[in-house]
Amino acid sequence: MNNTILTFGSILLYSVCSILLFLHLNQAGSTDSSNKTVLSKRAIVLIGFSGLLLHSLVLYNSMFSDVGINFGFYNAISLVSAFLVLFTLTATWRYPVEILTIILLPITIIAIALEYFGTSSHLLPAESSIALFFHVSTSIIAYSLLALAALQAILLSIQNKFLHAHQPGGLIKLLPPLKNMETLLFEVIFAGFIALTISLMSGLLFLDNMFAQQLAHKTVLSILAWFVFLTLLIGRWQMGWRGRTAIRWTLTGFVSLMLAYFGSKFVLEILLT
Repeated sequence: MNNTILTFGSILLYSVCSILLFLHLNQAGSTDSSNKTVLSKRAIVLIGFSGLLLHSLVLYNSMFSDVGINFGFYNAISLVSAFLVLFTLTATWRYPVEILTIILLPITIIAIALEYFGTSSHLLPAESSIALFFHVSTSIIAYSLLALAALQAILLSIQNKFLHAHQPGGLIKLLPPLKNMETLLFEVIFAGFIALTISLMSGLLFLDNMFAQQLAHKTVLSILAWFVFLTLLIGRWQMGWRGRTAIRWTLTGFVSLMLAYFGSKFVLEILLT
């Protein structure tokens, strides 16, 4: 199918899913049955999964060719956003965290548009080793999970600010209970930490150029992020870290990881080309 049709089809489905989830969440507490959305939450989430299917086909057409896989800057952003949508829709299916999907889908639409209109190239040749593909895949999964954790941390920060100011209305009404958000946050951080550990181990064990000139800063920043998240998980386990402390550590670790991955790609593939 034509990539243009797939691209705009995924944008349409993501938009519909985000709007319907917002209406569903906003009307959840309404006593007026005439204002209720017709579709259930899970039916709306299925619309999002349909958009993800089209998004995945767009990525396949953009990234895969006979000569290799194009992990260029814009493709990488779109791929990470697709993983984020997958994890967020799955979480929304299980938990009352619709707000995460409502915020993420418009961001994903921007990522898809950048992929469609932008041009960048970082080709992994078809003859590349399985170890390299494994390392890249686990890196993207780790980044996606920890990006989701960062988004949750930002929402927790807003939630904490309003609650401490004794302003429970407005946006706070759309957010799930603080305890649920914190529980999900650390579940996501733990999964992302495991994926990041596997990614770093596979790189150090199987890749000869892990500390090559163009990858040295990326490797150092990734290891720094690993230590930040390790410290956070130990602090949570041993000292019950939560609230502002957990938020600060989460965002610090993610910024380090963001600079390691997308910072280096942006400089090498966009600014220096």
